[in-house]
Amino acid sequence: MNAIRHRIRRFLDGADIRRFRFWVQLAAFVLLTYGGYLAIDFGSSLPTFSCVFNQEGRAGVCYLFPLQHHTQISWDTVFGWRGVILVTGLVTFVAWLIFLNKAWCGYVCPLGTIQDWLTRLRQALGIRYTALSETTLRRIRPVKFVLLALLIALPLFIVNPIVGATLPDDASVPFCKICPARMVMPLFTGDVSQLSVDFSTVTAMAFTAVGMAITGLFFVGAFMRPRFFCLFCPMSALHYLFKPIGLLRLRKTGDKCTRCGNCYRVCDMQIKAIADDVERRHIMTDDCMMCLKCVAACPERDALQARFMGIPIYRSTEEGFERRFARATRQEHEDQR
Repeated sequence: MNAIRHRIRRFLDGADIRRFRFWVQLAAFVLLTYGGYLAIDFGSSLPTFSCVFNQEGRAGVCYLFPLQHHTQISWDTVFGWRGVILVTGLVTFVAWLIFLNKAWCGYVCPLGTIQDWLTRLRQALGIRYTALSETTLRRIRPVKFVLLALLIALPLFIVNPIVGATLPDDASVPFCKICPARMVMPLFTGDVSQLSVDFSTVTAMAFTAVGMAITGLFFVGAFMRPRFFCLFCPMSALHYLFKPIGLLRLRKTGDKCTRCGNCYRVCDMQIKAIADDVERRHIMTDDCMMCLKCVAACPERDALQARFMGIPIYRSTEEGFERRFARATRQEHEDQR
């Protein structure tokens, strides 16, 4: 039994996480984008961009859409049935989130997968990516939390006056109207209706025009830098608020870290703390998407671990690092032939 357990552990520690992630992402993309055609429905509280505007193909709904609807609630009904609906949706969202934690971003999110495909295209074309400075990253980091606060606050003030006035009804789902998923995801089922500016009201025109501009930036940014949109994503911010109760966690043992910097060099989100911070055990930051590339790139045994319910399921080892390095070298030589 011990021999079998050792072989399983050796197989897992030496696994090619990039290849595994590619196939999981592809399967999740197909399921969430086309599952609706097979009557698959995971509900309306998914912690990922399964866009409601992909009306026929979607296999569930991104939680940000109902969250904005549910927060359009008057103060006097907070403790009534509207409040119960709001709490029920949030609890369901957390129930989904708790299993994969922020790996929903790295392995399941369709928008994230599209960005990774654009990165592969850039690499195939031999175009170098643009790295952001630490100062720029620090300035950008709060944006996702500001967007999260606004997408909750704006619907709230549609029915609750601000200095004697309420916001127009057009602001009921403000983030969805500017989110690139609204324009991008329906395209995969042949729906181009969202690629337009709504001139019905001034508010609708402003939101949809901004949405078109952001969609353009989504493609340009994703082509120039890995996971560009994720730096601003309010869903990522919402994940981070509940990360302490997640069953899947990223753990670092600082006294085993040599600060070689491998983890930082492979990190698409340029998280410097993964290399520099040797004090904290739970190293996951708000920008982390738990792709686990850092674990794969680490040559020190147990310096980095992915743990599920406290059990190591993927960890850094010297042998695993050498196997992955040899595999990558062989692949590079084959590509050059």
